[in-house]
Amino acid sequence: MVMRMNVTLVDLCHQTGLVPLDHLDFEADIPVIDGLQAQGDLIVVPSAMLAGVVSTPDRAGWTEVPPEGVVLLRGEDGGNPHTLVADPGVCRWIAGAHDRDRLALGLFEATAPVYLLHPEHGASGCAPGTYVVRRQRELSGRREVRLIAD
Repeated sequence: MVMRMNVTLVDLCHQTGLVPLDHLDFEADIPVIDGLQAQGDLIVVPSAMLAGVVSTPDRAGWTEVPPEGVVLLRGEDGGNPHTLVADPGVCRWIAGAHDRDRLALGLFEATAPVYLLHPEHGASGCAPGTYVVRRQRELSGRREVRLIAD
């Protein structure tokens, strides 16, 4: 397996066919980190940080992430998608999870860096590991917790 180094936004655009907005730097290298990261209304959390809160569903439902990616969440009213992008054979995904807070959209396991791509926010990379993909929440002006809408 060959691991790509210095992946750029233009690389991911060619791989997926998604077209980010013009304000983004298409040639910038995408950073790959192994911690918590947010992208608009999504937050990606290393699964160890949610032990006891989120549990993995039955292993039978996992599917390989294809090179063109998997849409994790689409923005409100059919808006821009948050897409998980991986090279062949390095990542698998399962929708849903047992989440005490009811925020999990699913989990992914990666053996090499994978990328979250969004036309408005650009891209970020996740180091190998297991991650929970959740909706983000915010506190509104009236002290009510609500989901962030992208």
